[in-house]
Amino acid sequence: MLKFVSAMLITFVLSPIWPLGLNPTPGDPFVIVNKKTNEVAFINDNKVQTVITAATGKTEDLTPEGFFTITVKAVKPYYRKKDIVGGAPNNPLGSRWIGFDAAETDGRTYGIHGTNDPASIGKYISQGCIRLQNEAVESLYDLVPIGTKILVVTSAESYEKLGKEYGAIK
Repeated sequence: MLKFVSAMLITFVLSPIWPLGLNPTPGDPFVIVNKKTNEVAFINDNKVQTVITAATGKTEDLTPEGFFTITVKAVKPYYRKKDIVGGAPNNPLGSRWIGFDAAETDGRTYGIHGTNDPASIGKYISQGCIRLQNEAVESLYDLVPIGTKILVVTSAESYEKLGKEYGAIK
């Protein structure tokens, strides 16, 4: 009987319908990336706190859309594709990395990061990540803990409406 109860408890806790599992709690930090406008919205305390101009994928399919979780954060991230140390002026990841679990990855493939090319912000130019000015990603980095939910969409809807739809705003 104890094994059955334990199995049921584990099933309910890990189930996608568990109320604390997939959706944010209203008032918790929440991030929305809108590929249509190349913007990142930060929601907290049931309201949109800021909207930041971003750069996204060169093509529509490069930046994956969906509802994800921030799983990795790094200061002065290492750029492994070209073996560039964190903090180097030629490091395209800039000063911060906020990785999320898109496309069944572990947060080290897709992320919000800074840039060494500030002129790229606002454009469709990346290989799939979301780029922000270094100052902007540094501010966001301090506000979003591991476990924060992130929504990546192409939408004409307001951030308030999307926040309500996904449970970040009452």
